[in-house]
Amino acid sequence: MILLNKDEIKSVFSMKDAIEADKECYRAFSEGKFDVPQRAVINGSCGNFLFMPAYSEEMKAAGLKIVNIMPGNPAKGLPASIGQVLLIDGETGEVKAMMDGTYITALRTAAASGAAFDLFGSKDASIGAMIGTGSQAMAQLEAMLSVRPLREVRVAARNLEKTVDFCERAGDEFGHFGTEIIAMDDTNAAVDGADLVTLVTVSGTPVCDAEFFKQGAVISAVGAYTYDMQELDPKVFDRCGKIYFDSVEAVLSESGDILRPLDEGTLSRDQFTGDIGDYLLGRIPGRESDDEIIVFENVGIGALDLYTASKVYDRALASGTGLSWG
Repeated sequence: MILLNKDEIKSVFSMKDAIEADKECYRAFSEGKFDVPQRAVINGSCGNFLFMPAYSEEMKAAGLKIVNIMPGNPAKGLPASIGQVLLIDGETGEVKAMMDGTYITALRTAAASGAAFDLFGSKDASIGAMIGTGSQAMAQLEAMLSVRPLREVRVAARNLEKTVDFCERAGDEFGHFGTEIIAMDDTNAAVDGADLVTLVTVSGTPVCDAEFFKQGAVISAVGAYTYDMQELDPKVFDRCGKIYFDSVEAVLSESGDILRPLDEGTLSRDQFTGDIGDYLLGRIPGRESDDEIIVFENVGIGALDLYTASKVYDRALASGTGLSWG
């Protein structure tokens, strides 16, 4: 078994690699090549414990991600989302690798947004916006920058001081993209006119008003993984032309962004376009006009963790990266 930390993963697997891997995985998922039970969630007094299994007969591999969402962690100097990924040999049952699940989660989740932006975003997109500066935000920003040569990205969150600090760090890390990273204290102003929008918070109420989304924008809503969470203003469903999912089944078991409007009657299932993997297989349409607003609602599926971990493992093994243990 090899152990891989964040830096070791980054050294063998880039964000662009992850975006292409997510596309491949979504295609295989829609072809029925993964057995992915719904994640088990334990609600603890300090946060939520999530267990996400997956298996692929074709890959001869299984995986288990343990990811825990602890809102109090940032005050302790720890990420709010923290965990590990186990990669398992599908023929022997041996654990082949244990990887930093905090980074694998951020990487594959950000790559999902990047895939949606790449597939559905305007080719001449120049402005991005991101609401949220938590543990997954830096990777989300990198994914956005990796698929379009943006002139600027506006970032807004609840705490302006933290937002400014985030943008300064992002500017240092991603200066090679040549994009201006701007801290803003108004979420509506941040998304107004943006071509690509990422919502990555754990908010229980919409983080911006639907009327400010630009015609033609692509919105990746990442954060709402329980019924009580709702980042997305449901009025956007009156304006958007397409609604894609990583998995309709997974979203309908968890996300307040979709479940609450369905329960309130402001959204109906016949407005769903379908899974992004079905688009990649040519089963459902993509963007049909420059003015269409497109929503990508994704809660994360265990297949992504397994597929990403397997790709990382192959690269690490080939390069001799990681600590051999056991």
